[in-house]
Amino acid sequence: MKFKKALVTSLLACMLPAAVMAKDLQVGVSMALFDDNFLTILRTAMQKEMTKDGIKGQVEDAKGDVSQQLQQVQNFIGQGVDAIIVNPVDTNAVKPLVDAAAKAGVPLVFVNRKPAGELKDKMAFVGSDSELAGRLQMEALAKKMNGKGNVAILLGDLANESTRERTKGVEAVVAKYPDIKVVQKQTAKFTRNDAVDVVSNWLTAGDDIQAIASNNDEMAIGALQALGKNPNHILVAGVDGTPDALQMIKNDKMVASVFQDAKGQGEGAVQTAVKLINGEKVQKVVDIPFQLITKENYEKFASQNQK
Repeated sequence: MKFKKALVTSLLACMLPAAVMAKDLQVGVSMALFDDNFLTILRTAMQKEMTKDGIKGQVEDAKGDVSQQLQQVQNFIGQGVDAIIVNPVDTNAVKPLVDAAAKAGVPLVFVNRKPAGELKDKMAFVGSDSELAGRLQMEALAKKMNGKGNVAILLGDLANESTRERTKGVEAVVAKYPDIKVVQKQTAKFTRNDAVDVVSNWLTAGDDIQAIASNNDEMAIGALQALGKNPNHILVAGVDGTPDALQMIKNDKMVASVFQDAKGQGEGAVQTAVKLINGEKVQKVVDIPFQLITKENYEKFASQNQK
């Protein structure tokens, strides 16, 4: 009888870790910042996916501070989380995060903002090809410009990979059109208010601009606010496909945006983290494709990036 009890106890002890792992996965998430419309949709998508999968998620706001983000990652490691998801503050400053996770053997998934440098084992990036976004955006503007005129570029955060790559995509398309010229290039840090100031300054200075290519929708909307009630003489395009931008496209105020699938990225980041926890092989880069949004097709995107 004692032998049977010991055997049952032993079997339960063997089974328990697997059961606990299945039920009590913990994932730490560090977001570059909470105060951003697109990143809010991304964060919500991750939280919903974790809830659906029964994962205990701890989501922190790095508030645009590199050192605070590193501290959050170190805290997650100290708490013994099963995986970490990071939306990096500075895509060029991820080495300390990578090193900390690698040393601890904790799976690390970067989401939305592509980190510079090589990712190690148990690491992946889930996001979209930022250069393609710039190309799609500028092709739409070039078409509306009839292949000629001056374009200004609203740059996002200069520390961000997507700023560099989206701008590179815009400039690659401009290079194909001899009669289109980039006449202004300035950062508005991905924010609506900064874009209002930058574009207002361009207008005050009397810059000859026919189109504005914005690295994201928030700055595009800021540009439209600066242009006032009759912005039709300057064409504006953004990136992200946020609900506000779709409304602007519907109302003929914005020429185009490029749909960045926040929901797809959020769900993909959580699913990739779970695969890494389970020791499954994943691609180093999990691509979530960009898609051009115009007045002709905006309705099909209306429900996709809702909060």
